[in-house]
Amino acid sequence: MTIGGVLAERVGRIALDLIFPARCVGCGAGGSFICPTCAAALPEAAQPRCPRCWRPGAAAVCDSCRLDPPPFDGLFAAYVYSGLARELVHHLKYRETAALAAPMASLLAQALAARAPPADLIVPVPLSGARRRARGYNQSEALARSLGRELGLPVSRRALSRRRHTLPQARSHGAEERRRNVEGAFAARADEASGRRVLLLDDVTTTGATLRACAGALQEAGAASVWAVAFARED
Repeated sequence: MTIGGVLAERVGRIALDLIFPARCVGCGAGGSFICPTCAAALPEAAQPRCPRCWRPGAAAVCDSCRLDPPPFDGLFAAYVYSGLARELVHHLKYRETAALAAPMASLLAQALAARAPPADLIVPVPLSGARRRARGYNQSEALARSLGRELGLPVSRRALSRRRHTLPQARSHGAEERRRNVEGAFAARADEASGRRVLLLDDVTTTGATLRACAGALQEAGAASVWAVAFARED
């Protein structure tokens, strides 16, 4: 983002704060979108979990990942997709609360502090052009920009793109249908990904189908490694 773009973003945030003062999504208290009390009560994705797909209950790589290894090197999600974590994702994604990206990224950065994988670049999961225009922004990109500032890493929205529009994954039933829905849907640019250690970011993951498809495209483009990260995972 250019210096002018950064300044415009900051001015926009200040203007929004003046017109619509922040209120906690969890309890409604004024002053912030996620108050300290509600942040402490978020449902953490407690271990043991499979280090490859973050499936709960496995102290080592699970049977599913041994039989069908995902193309990413590992997956980490800070929270379980339930309760307030689910509300935050929904507000960010569907209720045009882009200002939530910064506090959510701060929480994610804190959760990553003890296990941050090696990375040179953050790449958000892209939206189709039609969905981005309808929503006005890409929630994963907004989260990535804020996480990049937290971790001191550059963010590339050009590294990945959607080759075709797909149905929302929430409308697909079952892991296999979700995988078919996004199969071949993404393309990666070698000039952005080749030789880079990529942190692939999404707001939420369920079966991991979207992250698999994105990671596969990045690997084909020559990425040195791909680690997937999400704010929340549906168990």
